[in-house]
Amino acid sequence: MTQYRLAILDDYQQVSSDYAPWDSLLDDGVKVTVFSAPFVSEEQAVAALAPFDIIVAMRERTRFPRHVLEELGNLQLLVTTGMANAAIDMDAASERGIVVCGTAGSPAAAPEMIWSLLLAFARNLVAEENSLRAGGWQSVVGFELEGKTLGIVGLGKIGSRIARYAQAFGMDVLAWSQNLTSEAAKAAGARKVTKEELFRESDVVTLHLRLSERTRGIVGANELRLLGPEGLLVNTARGPLVDEAALIRALEEGWIRGAALDVFDDEPLPAGHALLHSPRTVLSPHIGYVTHESYRQFYGGAFEDVKGWLADTPVRVLNG
Repeated sequence: MTQYRLAILDDYQQVSSDYAPWDSLLDDGVKVTVFSAPFVSEEQAVAALAPFDIIVAMRERTRFPRHVLEELGNLQLLVTTGMANAAIDMDAASERGIVVCGTAGSPAAAPEMIWSLLLAFARNLVAEENSLRAGGWQSVVGFELEGKTLGIVGLGKIGSRIARYAQAFGMDVLAWSQNLTSEAAKAAGARKVTKEELFRESDVVTLHLRLSERTRGIVGANELRLLGPEGLLVNTARGPLVDEAALIRALEEGWIRGAALDVFDDEPLPAGHALLHSPRTVLSPHIGYVTHESYRQFYGGAFEDVKGWLADTPVRVLNG
């Protein structure tokens, strides 16, 4: 029997075995190793992963650009959770004969997280909980969402679901992206506007774009100044969609009311990072997809991908 080595990456909570029977792969000649800590550099990742034939990556926590894939001479199967992963160079994988497979995911996990961040900020839940635990009582005054305007940057599957949430809360909804049509916006219950109008007219702006060279830094100082001193920015998509230096300055100098963030340029967020000390923020450690329901689909699907590849019938192949 052919022997394979499989690495499960970035299992921060050490729960991968709760969602798929990885130990059963021993019957197929597969030895499984779980990495629960992130790699601190690409060099460390290459050194650790060089012996492995199969890698299961959790979303984009570990990057696989061309130069990393070129160093992984044993790699034959790379599984990503979800059906898209901007951290994998698909062309390089194909050129090296590496099969890349994906999984299904939960459509509700990220939208619910977005709304929880928004509500937490609106009612100052972090500050109020800290006050209560310290022996205090009501300390600040929150605001309501009804009657406010929500601006959605990127009206895809997640953005459209957020538009429905906003309507249920009695909010007016604006939307913008490079290719958005008025008809598509109307169908989602939103009104298409220009990018400048969206930031100027919205009380809350939430981002739902894929990260690419076209969208990197799409929110910068100009947009943050348009959002204004009463505006809130919510980002659960990708950190580099926002010019981080401009955001930190906006928070420190009061250009905006605040920011609710689940994603960052560097993840995990380094100790001492300026955002950890920035005023008027609600921060979470990229947990938009970290739910039981999501992990069942991620790890369960990854297990199916491995079994399919071992049987020479790969499923959900992303690179042809």
